[in-house]
Amino acid sequence: MYKRSLSERDICTKFITPALKKAGWDIQKQVREEVFFTDGRIIVQGSLHTRGKRKRADYILYYKKNLPIAIVEAKDNKKGVGSGMQQALEYSEILQLPFVFTSNGDSFVFHDKTNLEVRERELTMEEFPSPEELWEKYLKHKGIETHQAREVVEQDYYTDDSGMNLRYYQANAVNRAIEAIAKGQNRILLVMATGTGKTYTAFNLIWRLWKAGIKKRILFLADRNALPTQTKNGDFSPFGNDIMHIIKNRKIDKSYQIYFALYQGLTSNEEEKNAYKEFSRDFFDLIVVDECHRGSASEVSAWREILDYFEGATQIGMTATPKETKDISNMDYYGEPVYTYSLKQGIMDGFLAPYKVVRITTNLDEGWRPTSGMLDKFGH
Repeated sequence: MYKRSLSERDICTKFITPALKKAGWDIQKQVREEVFFTDGRIIVQGSLHTRGKRKRADYILYYKKNLPIAIVEAKDNKKGVGSGMQQALEYSEILQLPFVFTSNGDSFVFHDKTNLEVRERELTMEEFPSPEELWEKYLKHKGIETHQAREVVEQDYYTDDSGMNLRYYQANAVNRAIEAIAKGQNRILLVMATGTGKTYTAFNLIWRLWKAGIKKRILFLADRNALPTQTKNGDFSPFGNDIMHIIKNRKIDKSYQIYFALYQGLTSNEEEKNAYKEFSRDFFDLIVVDECHRGSASEVSAWREILDYFEGATQIGMTATPKETKDISNMDYYGEPVYTYSLKQGIMDGFLAPYKVVRITTNLDEGWRPTSGMLDKFGH
């Protein structure tokens, strides 16, 4: 009767958190409580706007920072032990978490997406699995079993003092790409809507691969003049200027580790001026192609020549709009996306604003003729 009088938060404090601690989870580093992982959809009415309800998980469990593997949904003791399972499963789909738990303080219901034979079972409060146990199950499920592959996926994220954290979908994008590379995949496609922070995602991805020592010389290809400078001085600044270089005027310096370049800054209509050929074919270990839908996957594009030349490098394409036409296909070149965060999902989460379509009719297609007596700038 005493337990039934407790609130949901009391159940967490007195029963669930102690069970996690007893199972070996570091409450400070591996357990986050009451995690809001969306901002709440922006709702617009005329000139007014408000926010919808934010999605909140009672617990998210991490093997390491930004490596989430489980979610725990808590309920008060008046409810059944598995009564929060539907909501927990919905959240686990969004967060891409394989292990789902619910509890009312009496026991846990464990939903294991990696176990096709026994999806759900009840555990006592003393039987909650340890971080190592869940991590081993996760790696086996993902097919990551060699020592080298494990080292890559366990590599730490960059940590700074600003308090800036990755959003859940950015961590998902980085983790799915790293897992694919650890298993030997050399063509990776990430689809992320405009405005969702592809450059910051790319930095975290490159940082972990560079720190792990498996990608030492890296080329970041962009398509707009301002982007290389913004990227180098902004999101990528933790690398330090000593190892980063922007390729300009087709002048090549081979003494750096991380290079930024425009597609058109490396290619030319004249074969002898193709600057990328001053590098050996195996110079780069990793090439990240920003806005890869703009032509890098086209068979006739000069940009594609760069990728073909460095075919031995791992190549990661990032785009908001993967191009699929009769002549151009990102999927043919990179394969299916390892992670997709759509415009729709971004709006639903409240990280992107909703849009309104404004239809305008013009008469320009009807043609136009000057009236008698009108002059052009030369007086004709």
